Amino acid sequence: MIRSLIQYARYTAHALGDAPLRRLLHAHYTGALPQDVPAVSTALAQVVDQLLCCQAASGDEGIGSYHLIEGHGRTYPETTGYIVPTLFAAADVLRRPDLADHALRASRLLLRLQLPTGGWQGGRVGEVRGEVVFNTAQVIRGMLAAHARSGDERYLLAACKAGDRICSVQEPDGTWARHNFLGVARTYDTYVDAPLLALTDATGDARYASAAQRNLQWVLGRQQANGWFADADNTLRHNDRPITHTIAYTIDGLVECHVRGGDEALLQAARRAADPLRDLFLAEGRLHGRYDSTWRGSEAAITTGCAQLSIVWWRLHAITGEAAYREAAESMLLWLRRVQALGMCGPAPAQGAVTGSFPLWGRYEKFACPNWAQKYLADALLCSMGVLPRQ
Repeated sequence: MIRSLIQYARYTAHALGDAPLRRLLHAHYTGALPQDVPAVSTALAQVVDQLLCCQAASGDEGIGSYHLIEGHGRTYPETTGYIVPTLFAAADVLRRPDLADHALRASRLLLRLQLPTGGWQGGRVGEVRGEVVFNTAQVIRGMLAAHARSGDERYLLAACKAGDRICSVQEPDGTWARHNFLGVARTYDTYVDAPLLALTDATGDARYASAAQRNLQWVLGRQQANGWFADADNTLRHNDRPITHTIAYTIDGLVECHVRGGDEALLQAARRAADPLRDLFLAEGRLHGRYDSTWRGSEAAITTGCAQLSIVWWRLHAITGEAAYREAAESMLLWLRRVQALGMCGPAPAQGAVTGSFPLWGRYEKFACPNWAQKYLADALLCSMGVLPRQ
């Protein structure tokens, strides 16, 4: 607690001494979001350009994040992996072939970063981290997208090698507890299952789908009657009230797996979790950052989770045709665009991005613009344009 208070004090003091940061801090303090926002296509161009800024600063063609105090960070292999399909989709929608070129540059780096085992490290480049199943699965998304785009077999071979590794370390209960972050089983590994199913679609190898199905059965067993999932947070301390980011991973993974396999049970499980959050948002006009087992919220809004839930609601509207999903998705995306527009008064490297929390001093990724928040904002914008990035 003391360390956190010292960090907050240091960040705030730095921000007050820098004019652009001071303007952004004041804008978040007032909480008054702009009513006029750019068109969806303009917002999309702004956020992908901010990701390119992070790529240029990485020094290795990968993509890191921008911190308002610390500056640009090193490449994050996991998020670089799932940003790749977003850049391909944006390249087509915006008619900007340069974005596809940037995606392929990042993909080539990921090939070089793949470990001999087939996995990819956790954390950022330069950190001493072992491989992590969740992170590896997100790079599979990028490898499959790069293969589909370029036809280069190296990407498919890398994806298969990674899928083989994931299958080899699966636990008897269907989880990947010993080979994931903090060494615990988590329901958000549905976001591992979806790229495994995609890998079966790409190769015809049923082993990947079989592993995914075993994990999905475990996940379904962790859901309460009211839709809330146990074991959904990415911490040990706050697992009783997971963040919307990992809740949304869980839900979106279920929806993706339903779309690929047609399992109605997965769709119903996704809806049981998506609907309470949709109803809370429509009733209150906002979402908290965490939700406990009674769907009681706490902490500041997490923009990543908000963007992911907009995507979930877009997906569910496409499947069910229910108007409430579209209403929630559009309203959430408008809120995110307002947060994005607010950032234009801040420092140049952050313009086009959303901060990790709103307000920016919220506990999740405080004073930062994490690249995964930008990825999901871009995906939500693409969904509103009728395009879902290739996964």
